[in-house]
Amino acid sequence: MKFSPLPSRRPVLEVAAGERLLAWASVPYPNAGGPSSVGGTRDALYLPERLPWEQVASADWDQEESTLRVVEVGQFGEPNPVHVIRLDDAGRLLQLVRERVTASIAVQRHVAVQGRRSVRVLARRAPGAHGELHWFVEYDEGLDPSDPRVDAVVQEALAAARSDVGV
Repeated sequence: MKFSPLPSRRPVLEVAAGERLLAWASVPYPNAGGPSSVGGTRDALYLPERLPWEQVASADWDQEESTLRVVEVGQFGEPNPVHVIRLDDAGRLLQLVRERVTASIAVQRHVAVQGRRSVRVLARRAPGAHGELHWFVEYDEGLDPSDPRVDAVVQEALAAARSDVGV
């Protein structure tokens, strides 16, 4: 007696050569041309376009709406690209997102600048990689990066953070 194979629950999601899909979730109502699923590998999140983990600024889950909101690292003065995707059964994918984004952060410093306003100095790299660090500065609303006093605090914080990691 011959049995037919069980259908795979793994979605058809193209990933880069050498990568393997580790977690995924279905999009319940895909738009015309939109993804029917999203997923993650060791190196990137697929929305369906490939977004390396070190380029994910933040990811938030809205339980009531079953939506994943992913904010990309952006250029200063420009809005950060945002992806909002409704998902079914996203548990494993959410765990992977949390773990991989956290693993991409090599250095994170919160530095007071003026009163309650501060900056965050971050160094990120691909999780598990020993390659080059990419440095970012996030400014609180109301801080002007071109202000010499603000810039002096940022440059001092960057120098201290680089020194701590041997750069």
